[in-house]
Amino acid sequence: MINRRVAALSAALIGLMAAATHSAAAQPLSVSNCENTPAPMLAASASDVAPAVQELRRRMLDAGVNTLTFHNMDEIFLTRSVPRAGPVWALPTRTAALDFTYNHDGARLAPEAFLERTYTNALLIMKDGVIRAEIYRNNTGPETRFVSFSMAKSITSLLVGAALAEGHIRSIDDPIDAYITELAGSAYAGVSIRHILEMRSGVDYEERYDFDNPGVAAINHNNALVLNLRRFADAACAVERKAAPGALFEYKTLDTAVLGWLIERATGMTVASYMASRIWAPLGAEADGYFIMDGPPGVGREFTGAGFNATLRDYARLGQMVLDGGVADGRRVLPQAWVTQSTAPRHAEDEQGGYAMQWWTAPRSDAFYALGLQGQFIYIDPASRTVIVKLSYFPPGDDRPLLEESLAFMRAAAAWRP
Repeated sequence: MINRRVAALSAALIGLMAAATHSAAAQPLSVSNCENTPAPMLAASASDVAPAVQELRRRMLDAGVNTLTFHNMDEIFLTRSVPRAGPVWALPTRTAALDFTYNHDGARLAPEAFLERTYTNALLIMKDGVIRAEIYRNNTGPETRFVSFSMAKSITSLLVGAALAEGHIRSIDDPIDAYITELAGSAYAGVSIRHILEMRSGVDYEERYDFDNPGVAAINHNNALVLNLRRFADAACAVERKAAPGALFEYKTLDTAVLGWLIERATGMTVASYMASRIWAPLGAEADGYFIMDGPPGVGREFTGAGFNATLRDYARLGQMVLDGGVADGRRVLPQAWVTQSTAPRHAEDEQGGYAMQWWTAPRSDAFYALGLQGQFIYIDPASRTVIVKLSYFPPGDDRPLLEESLAFMRAAAAWRP
């Protein structure tokens, strides 16, 4: 499973090389141009994005710069705000020394070296809703907003749950094309929302980003998020079917982009507006979040597969709300049933865990976590009532050892009794 996760995390590799360099206000929902999406999704016109900006987006994941770019996305991309509102959920703080050890690769390690060893920008450990450790590094602080990368997939799952609870979505067993009619006749036709949540859509969209030999995913990322020529989810109209829906687990960012399109279509709101009113304000967030936008300015969508940004504490609040079964500071945000259903493994786990509905699950444990490219985590352990947020800047490439060490640290931190 770790190997699959490493491959899966590369899905967002170019996916955050998005739109433009200033903030975008919410625009009216636009009509899809699915019917104009050619099969290979090749660019049909020249991009208005300056070549220097394109190059910056292509290199923002590189070691040596990513410690800064990962918390300055609004300086690089077009964004859409997710504004906070109402009372802030106060998080009590009683910090303590990290006086525990963890085992990794045959060695017993102390946490002092962990932060630098695993390229950490920020770390927060919360027990029973109380912050027991909060650490910022590399020119970051409580007001810094960090990119989530594919942790955004778990947030999108929460939004689906909100839309389901409100009746905007009748059932997750409905076919996706009952809501997004443009997908009728496509490889997504007849695919249930449930199968998409489980990354079992069966569509042929290999998460491979070899730009010397580009496939469908690389072309789509380049056109939608580097060049701003197309909206990311419109690729769903052109891909082929690889397997029967439900038969094959294959992690793909396109599935989550389709879920974002579903939220937009079912609710009649932008994803940012829906999230602000249904999750971010009731959560008691202390700062505005924001989404990176895909596609052409003015008609693009929130990049729901990897583009959300927020503060360390607000990610912790989100994790605590999920740990508390959908309740934030005494306010019901999501149904308990959805939290339980969406975070439980959907199929047999292996030694490295499994996958739920846009969440990863830990083996031999009821712990689960949101996971983002190059080391972004919201780790939730119900047994110990622990939430851990780790925001990293792993070097690009095979980050399996760093991922494994981070999970070993978090298991030990969950068992820690300060």
